[in-house]
Order: sequence, then structure tokens, then C-alpha cells
Amino acid sequence: MIFAVEQIRLRLGEGGTRPARNRMLCLRREKTSRLTNRGVSFKVFRSYEQGRSFREAVAVRDFVGYVGRQTEVRLNRYADQSAFLYRILRQIIVNPRVGRRLRVRIVIEQIYFTAVEALWIVIPIALLLGSMMILQFSGVAAQHDLGKITVALLIREFGPLITALIVILRSATAITIETGYMKVLGEIEALELQGINPLDVLYVPRMIGITVSLFCLITIFCITSVLGGYAIAWALTTLPLQNFLSQIGKAITGIDITVVALKALFFGVGITVISLHYGLTIQRGITEVPVATSRGAVACLIYCLAVNFILFAAFFL
Repeated sequence: MIFAVEQIRLRLGEGGTRPARNRMLCLRREKTSRLTNRGVSFKVFRSYEQGRSFREAVAVRDFVGYVGRQTEVRLNRYADQSAFLYRILRQIIVNPRVGRRLRVRIVIEQIYFTAVEALWIVIPIALLLGSMMILQFSGVAAQHDLGKITVALLIREFGPLITALIVILRSATAITIETGYMKVLGEIEALELQGINPLDVLYVPRMIGITVSLFCLITIFCITSVLGGYAIAWALTTLPLQNFLSQIGKAITGIDITVVALKALFFGVGITVISLHYGLTIQRGITEVPVATSRGAVACLIYCLAVNFILFAAFFL
């Protein structure tokens, strides 16, 4: 009761005893400290929220910047590859007389390395894939559908893609490695100093040789997979395959042959340009050659899949 009276007197401005005044000052200090701590906590929380929002904004900015930089790098790469393709095609059209025999010899060597030496890989894969697909689909598909399925999958889709994959693994990687070593060791500059255009002896023969080789390999793959697969299925099983070849002849059309030819053309040109470009972009040293080779092979594969989808959408959708 006395403390309450003293508190009222202090609030009214009157004097009071010293103990009561001290207790009142302690109460005021505790209240002030609580308010101060509450304000400090609010400030800390607000600063934390501001820091988190700032970090999120920085993360978004870094992500957008990364996407923008990668887009710029890819667009510049595609522009460089397009310009490089234009130079090669212009050199093919011009076809200067100087060094024509040398170019023909290099083209023949490239065809031998890309096509002839790859037959021992292409033919077994074609036989295995053709026989497996014919055996699988002959059990679930009707006789009149087996020819259409074989043409659509084996001849039009799997044949060009698997052949292109073999060429990428064998020839495209070899071209990237060869070009990269020549660039690092200064051999391309040495050719230019001697008055020899690298387009004539390096780039043009590679494109012609790989494109012609792809035409030949895709044709061999399709014929071997159909005929060899049919022969293996007929010899090992008792499935009714009497009218299989006639169904294939009825199912295949001029559009299918056109699509396969276009795939061989675009695959050959694209694989050559991409593998050469990745080899020529090496600047620092020999240690960049394996990295450029793997990236070039992946880029060639993605390019072939994209071209395959675009041609399918253009002709069959």
C-alpha cells in the first residue's frame, strides 16, 4: 500500500522516500530496456530480411547473367561456324586448278579412312540391329505392317543416326585432334606462309570425303540390315516371312529415299564443320585438345539429332 502511494506521488510530481524513488527508477529502466531490446530485435530481423532479399536478388542477377553469357557464346559460335561453312562452300564452287590433283588424292584418302575402314564396324552392327528388329516386330506386327515398320525405323531413322554416330566416333574426333595439334604446333600458319591455302588441302577434302562416305555407309547399312536381317531371321526361326521383301518394296517411297539422302548430306556437312571448328578454336596448348574433342563429338551428336527431328517434322508431320 505504501509503495502504491509513493508511486502515485512520484507520477504526480511530488516527492517521496528514497527507497520508493529507487524502485520507481528501476521499473522505468526495466521497461526502457525491454523496449530497447524489442527495437533491436526488430532491427536485426529487418536487416536479416533485407540481407536475404539482397542475396536472392544477387543470385537471380548472377543466373540471368550466366544465361546471357552462355547465349552470347553459343550465338557467336554458330555465327563462326556459319561463316566457316560459307568459306568452304565458296572454295568448293570456285575449285581452283592449282592443287586439284592433291585435293582429289586427299579426298580419296579421307573416303578410305571414313568409309572403307569403317565397314567392319558398320556391317556387323547392321546385321545385328536388322535381325533383332525384324524378329521383334514380326511377332507383334501383322505381315502388312512389318514392311512399314522396317522402313520407318530401320531405313529412315536408325540407319542414318547409327551411321552418323559411327562416323562421329571414328572420323570427327580424329579430325578435331588432327586440326587441334596442327593449330597448336603452328602447322596451319606454316602452310599459309608457304602460300598454301588450308581450305584447299585441309577443309574442303574433309567435307567432301566425309559427306560421300556417309552416303555410302548409310546405303550399305540399310541394305545390309534389311537383307541380312531377313536372312538371319529366316534361317534361325520359323516365322512367316515369305512376303517380307515385297512388303519392303511397297512400303518404301521416294520421300523416304529423299529424306535419307538429305540426312546424309546435312550430317556430312555439319559433322565436318563442327569438328574442324572445335579443332581450330584451340588457342593455349595441347591440353585443350581432349576437351575440344569431347565437346565437338557431343556437339556433332546433338546436331545430328536436331537435323533428324527437323526433317521428320518437315516431311511426315
